[in-house]
Amino acid sequence: MPLPTLFTPLRVGQLDLVNRIVIAPMCQYSAQDGCMSDWHLIHLGHLALSGAALLTIEATAVRPEGRITYADVGLWNEGTESAMRQTLESIRRWSPIPIAVQLAHAGRKASTEVPWLGGRQLGVDDPHGWQTIAPSPIPFTPEQHPPAALDRHDLHALRDAFAAAATRAARMGLDAVQIHAAHGYLLHQFLSPLANQRDDEYGGSLRNRMRFPLEVFAAVRDAFAPDRPVSVRVSATDWTSGGWDLEQTVAFAQALQERGCAAIHVSSGGLHPAQQIPVGPGYQVPLARTIKSNVRIPVVAVGLITGFEQAEAIVATGDADLVALARTALYDPRWPWHAAAALGAQVRAPHQYLRAEPHRLPELFLRD
Repeated sequence: MPLPTLFTPLRVGQLDLVNRIVIAPMCQYSAQDGCMSDWHLIHLGHLALSGAALLTIEATAVRPEGRITYADVGLWNEGTESAMRQTLESIRRWSPIPIAVQLAHAGRKASTEVPWLGGRQLGVDDPHGWQTIAPSPIPFTPEQHPPAALDRHDLHALRDAFAAAATRAARMGLDAVQIHAAHGYLLHQFLSPLANQRDDEYGGSLRNRMRFPLEVFAAVRDAFAPDRPVSVRVSATDWTSGGWDLEQTVAFAQALQERGCAAIHVSSGGLHPAQQIPVGPGYQVPLARTIKSNVRIPVVAVGLITGFEQAEAIVATGDADLVALARTALYDPRWPWHAAAALGAQVRAPHQYLRAEPHRLPELFLRD
């Protein structure tokens, strides 16, 4: 039987992936002062044995005030770099999976409580809170404290912070960088007219609203290893009138492609509380399909992709080049194993797990 498309290799930039399954970044809210903890070793180490082609570290703040919560991972100084390096070194002793990091800044959606304690925004007078920043002084919800609007000096410093984090990522030997420009965080805030109401060269027209995110991409691309890919995660629509939409996302994706972006990861929403998201199986796949039809670089689909045949259909029909698993992988960290068994393909597993191989042909596990 022909090999399922889901288990065929793909090159992203100069990075060779063994299949079309990637583990999406998932915040764990378990860091201390931006430093990874033992939880991250357990969590990421577990997913490193999943059989997926790429593992992405959760949203990693480039500045302390860029964290979503006080318990987020960062990469802004020697301490945060050292903690991440220790985690990576432990994982790499046991898994050859390529690892990427998602660099992020939460903007006006920062300074919040961890989700299991309610997730509310924490005020500047709270021990775990701080003053948020954004393109314009517009809070995410009316009852929140307004963010401080960024001036040109702030923008230059933020751009440099993204580049410095990319330099640290390269120094640790990370295989790829993803820039977070989705889910209502800072770079998405610049893109959407609902959050960006500036009257300078960084606001107003689509070209102006794209300016700062493109400057950040260029800075990260210059700072990261030239032989390793830089991708971008986007929200293809705000799911509310007057906001960022699919047509603008296509223009942004094409501008990123021109500047050397290796892939576009297509998500949606997160910018405005009035969003109306039509949640359902594969609900964001049509967005990925449209973007893929307008760019030449690989496109990643994500969002309620849970079925083996569903994932195979997405890549086999050309709706996207890869599928990303998030909550699906939390629920079933061996999802790629099960997909391979169901579709008649193979994944790589550690020698310690070979006894779990199903007693049928074709063999599920590749052997060294």
